[in-house]
Amino acid sequence: MTDAASGRYALWAIIGVIGGMLSFQFGAGIAKSLFSSVGPLGATALRQTLAALFLMALFRPWRNLPERSAWKWLILFGLNLGLMNLCFYLSFQRIPLGVAVAIEFMGPLGVAVWNSRRALDFVWVACAAFGLWLLLPHAGGGALDPIGVALAVAAGAGWASYILLGQGVAQRVPEGQAVSFGVAFSCLVTLPLALITIGAPLFKPQILLTGLMVALLSGAVPYTLEMFALKRIPTRTFSILMSLEPALAALTGLILLHEALSPQQWLAIALVVLASAGSALTARRAHMAPQ
Repeated sequence: MTDAASGRYALWAIIGVIGGMLSFQFGAGIAKSLFSSVGPLGATALRQTLAALFLMALFRPWRNLPERSAWKWLILFGLNLGLMNLCFYLSFQRIPLGVAVAIEFMGPLGVAVWNSRRALDFVWVACAAFGLWLLLPHAGGGALDPIGVALAVAAGAGWASYILLGQGVAQRVPEGQAVSFGVAFSCLVTLPLALITIGAPLFKPQILLTGLMVALLSGAVPYTLEMFALKRIPTRTFSILMSLEPALAALTGLILLHEALSPQQWLAIALVVLASAGSALTARRAHMAPQ
């Protein structure tokens, strides 16, 4: 492949990463429209269940089942995925989408810093911590709902666990099987509760159609674009681009949900983006591996 062709693929990969993040956040914004009819629990259940059906049809993971020792990893991975998504949806029912994503981003940032343990990383931790402090109600960050903040923190902890469990799964199960079975097991967290507490409204055609849009925009499309990008750009570049997600979430919330943020909240999100990008930019190559 020529340098020019390689450069074009890299450019398309970068566009793909940004497009995948926008797709995910727009999917989350559409999911919020379901809250008035089926609540965050119903929206999460629809998203995970429909995404699981799509991924099962795409990868057909039953053709070569994993070894017995891998199932406990897959189950833990899936249950954690379900709880993480439920906490995230519950959080941005109460607080703006961009703020929820910024707080949730502390999870993967914490994992990255923990794996590095260099003096410079404490600068990024301090930067992120100050950004988080600015978002808290006691700092005058826009009177955020404390329960919503706590749920976003829980989602961030779930994201950190997702990364750690995902590494264990990746060592034992092929990629397509991991994501298919993982998302399928995540349904065990939300689908039974949604069927018991919500029931028939989940199966209304309009609700199912909206749920399918959320599943595709927040699952299938970002996953496909990210897989395309990871094969064509360095992981460090990918990580730096992903650090833009809190800012893109805030813009999506502003455009799609009319969630206006205060200057202090925008500053806090900028600090989280800076901390994440800085951590990715200065990370040792030995610790950089595709997620």
